[in-house]
Amino acid sequence: MRKRERENPCGICGHYHKFEEGEVCGVWGHRAPVSPNKTSLQVSAFPSVILPNFLYLGSYDNASRSELLKTQGITRVLNTVPACQNLYKNSFTYHCLQDDKILQFDDAVQFLEQCERDKARVLVHCMSGKNKSPAIVIAYLMKSKGWRLQPSYQWVKERRSSVELSQDAYQQLQEYEQKLFGSCDNSNLAGAPSFNFGFSNPSDPLPLPVPIPAFNNLGATSIFARPPPFEVPPHGFTFGSDRTQRSMSENLSNPSGSDIPMDSS
Repeated sequence: MRKRERENPCGICGHYHKFEEGEVCGVWGHRAPVSPNKTSLQVSAFPSVILPNFLYLGSYDNASRSELLKTQGITRVLNTVPACQNLYKNSFTYHCLQDDKILQFDDAVQFLEQCERDKARVLVHCMSGKNKSPAIVIAYLMKSKGWRLQPSYQWVKERRSSVELSQDAYQQLQEYEQKLFGSCDNSNLAGAPSFNFGFSNPSDPLPLPVPIPAFNNLGATSIFARPPPFEVPPHGFTFGSDRTQRSMSENLSNPSGSDIPMDSS
């Protein structure tokens, strides 16, 4: 499809094909997933509102829908992934973070604070809208609102449930919290993301020990102190003596045939 036949390129690859209608890209070969729930697709087309009339959070797909951004009054875009293209430089004011590994919180917060002073609505996005861009938004809430890490994370999570911070991003946020407040707030860990991959957390309290029954109670006699009932003195036992005694008693009670008187008649 020629460029003039479509105003906006595909938000995934940047090429011109009818992605929303399920047309396969002629270059990369991808297509939109088929889903019977159109409502969820329509909702995901809009970025999440973090602070009304100011701060929005989304993905690269959200950033590629210029008409939807305009309907929300968004005029500035903070791109947290250097590999993502800034598609509409003539329509929006872009600010792109340059480091792909270390989150540049100070640079991003400075741009967002300028947007707030200018009363401009801004979209913060990464590729999926789940990790880097939420981390930037959380850092902004910590710096501008004076919130600690846990309340800031919970605020963003409640407004965009798909947020999934990586362990590296969360660790950088903890370091940023310590930089802002001098220490990390560990008083509320209920809303923190879990990175234990199904294993027990080392910081969790250990279970109470199972009580072990005591065998050295002085009030009870040890089972080893009592002789067994079958114990016989070593010199008082003769193998087969019981059988011999029975034979002798039988001989005494039953006289032999020679002792039985016979009738002479």
